[in-house]
Amino acid sequence: MDNPFTPTEHAAWSGMLGTFGTMSALIDADLRERFGLSHVEFEVLLRLATSPAGRLRIQDLAARSILTRSGMSRAVERLERAGYLTRERASEDRRARGVPLTDDGRRRFERIAAEHAAFVREHFLSLFSEKELGQMAGFWERVSERAGPGAGPTTTPRGSRP
Repeated sequence: MDNPFTPTEHAAWSGMLGTFGTMSALIDADLRERFGLSHVEFEVLLRLATSPAGRLRIQDLAARSILTRSGMSRAVERLERAGYLTRERASEDRRARGVPLTDDGRRRFERIAAEHAAFVREHFLSLFSEKELGQMAGFWERVSERAGPGAGPTTTPRGSRP
């Protein structure tokens, strides 16, 4: 079968898939070894820490993740047992469970996030100039906009530049 992509399209798409797989594996291995967290669990903590309200409902976390609602519930349960977060009734929906970080969970996350950022810089961000990173951010934003509301991969921490 002939390749349905042009050579440039093929290089861009296969490069994105390969890089995603490689970086996901590197990040997951590092987080597990140094902090006992999976990449997905770290993402949950990141989304909670950067949420304007400081909490999200499980279904909102699942909608922003590769996990199903059931998978997200299990991840939240593991993080709750480890003391990172709690589950409480969301005031806007009596059936929903709000998920805020505990004070200890926030402190632990901030320490982990600083070390994680250094790892990501070393293995990924340092390969690009500031201009290239800005372009890349624009590419991801464009893809997120096409995917629709809530599908965006990015979360900008409070006080940081987009």
